[in-house]
Amino acid sequence: MTQSEFIILNFKEIRRKSLKLWKSLPKNYYNWKPDEEAMTAIEMIRHVLEADYGWNIIINNGSMKSYKTPWKNRPFISVNDELDFAEPYRNIFLERVKQFSDQELSEIEIVHPGNGSKKNLGNYLLRIGYHESVHAGQFLSYLRAMKINRPEIWD
Repeated sequence: MTQSEFIILNFKEIRRKSLKLWKSLPKNYYNWKPDEEAMTAIEMIRHVLEADYGWNIIINNGSMKSYKTPWKNRPFISVNDELDFAEPYRNIFLERVKQFSDQELSEIEIVHPGNGSKKNLGNYLLRIGYHESVHAGQFLSYLRAMKINRPEIWD
């Protein structure tokens, strides 16, 4: 396997676990949040899904200065609706990652627009996976606080 194939395998495994968590959320808990400063459960799901669109811009050295999200003004309907809307953006992102050679993963430098830190592309992509994993952990905490049975994600 190439490095990009391993990275994609990791992305897909992380997403498989996220999907189990998100699909366990009852609709009447979509707007639940642990405190006023936090995202609601459905906002967190959208945040993770929407990130694929932004990551794709960043890894292609696009500018985030005039970033416009396709999710702007889109109502929250359901988890499945969010997943359906996000699927083409996820596929574009994964397809782009697949195209990177091992050399490109080592040599291309990415500057994260939020904090200006510089990382090689391979390192940056692994951090993208970590971002979703952190939110999966947060989501598990949300489900626990809601007293909702948490799905088994470790199979």
